Order: sequence, then structure tokens, then C-alpha cells
Amino acid sequence: MDFKRTKFGSNKAMGGLGKSLKSREEGETEVMISLWILPSLVGGSVLYFLSVDQWHRVAAWLYGSGLTGLFITSTLFHTAAWKISHLRKVEQRFHMCDRMAIYFFIAASYSPWLMLRELGPWACHMRWLIWVMACVGSMYVFFFHERYKLVELLGYVAMGAVPAMVILLMQVERSGVCELAVGGVFYLVGVVFFKSDGLVPFAHAIWHLFVAAGACVHYYAIWRYLYLPRPLLQTSSISAK
Repeated sequence: MDFKRTKFGSNKAMGGLGKSLKSREEGETEVMISLWILPSLVGGSVLYFLSVDQWHRVAAWLYGSGLTGLFITSTLFHTAAWKISHLRKVEQRFHMCDRMAIYFFIAASYSPWLMLRELGPWACHMRWLIWVMACVGSMYVFFFHERYKLVELLGYVAMGAVPAMVILLMQVERSGVCELAVGGVFYLVGVVFFKSDGLVPFAHAIWHLFVAAGACVHYYAIWRYLYLPRPLLQTSSISAK
């Protein structure tokens, strides 16, 4: 099996109509992603102001930065692909930043759970190991960008699955685990469309919709179970019954 792929994006040969549709998709995707920048900034700020100690503040800062950084870098890349696609080198650099941001977004998404929940003697090492994985993934993108697509995909899946298993296996506190799993399902279904780019119309835009849905579910779980004050959490639980 040949894992190599010489060009990023769709590898289909497109005529004038195909290029027009691709340009339209990039434009619509750029607008759609940019709409999530402000909500991510506000969401991260809300968590920061709800923090009760230093650990909560650090976790909120990491999560908010990862979430906002993902949408900013993705917006910049799709803007470049839409407006200056003829500048291949520039577009490629933005694409590399977009791929690197995904690794740090995954690490940031798990940080509140790993930092604010009680973990076992071995599982606690995931708090720093996940950032090592993000750095390794980014180095891989820097040196082997778009050369081995399957390896890159497996890297994202592994980085999402390993810390998820640590959290799902927690025995002390399991509130929020259901929402965490639902958000993961959104991401996994989105990967199907991500790999269908060039085969399914607007597949890449649909992929970003699933990313936004997964991020919303995970944010809700972090806000409710890790940052919402206990009296308010208990009140909301009683009213839901």
C-alpha cells in the first residue's frame, strides 16, 4: 500500500467547473469557521472567570487557547486556499499550521479533565504526556507534511483515543463521561467526511460542522461538570428530574 500523496487537499483532477466549486467551498468554509472564533473566545473567558483556584484557571486558559487557536488557524488556512491558492508555498505553510493546531486542540480539550479530576498513579502522567504527543505530532507535520496520509490520520485518532480511555476508566468521578463520548462520536463521524474530500460535495465543510458540534458538546460538559458551581449544578440536576 502506498501511503504517499504528493498534494494536500483533494487529489482529483478538476476542470474549470470543479475548480469553481472548490473555490466556493473554501469560501463558505472560511466564513463558517470564522463565525466560531468569537464564541470560543467568550467561552474560554467564561470558564476562566468561573475558576475557583489556580488549577482551574490554567486549565481554562489552555482549553480556551486551544479552542480559539484551532478556529483562527483554520480560518487563515481556508482564506489562503480561497484567495491566494496560486501562492502554493504560502498556502502550504498555512495548511501545516492548521494541521499542527489540531494536535494542540486535542491536548487542550482533554486538559481540564486530566487536570481537575482525580486520576490514578499511572493515569496522572497523561497530564503531561498528551502535550508531548502534541509536540511529536507537530514535528511530524513539519517534516512529513502530507506525505503519509494514513499515518497522519492514525496519529490524530490515537491522540484522541488514548486520553479518552484514561478518562472513561476513571472510577471516582464519572459525571460528564457520556457527553465526552458523544462529542467523540461527532468527531469520528466527521472524519468520514474529512476523508471523502473530493468525492462528496462540500465534504470538507460538513467535516467542520461535525467538529463544531463535537466542540460544543465537550464545552458544555467541561462548563457543567468541571466549572459550574456545585449549588447551581445541583439545582439544575433537580429541575431536570
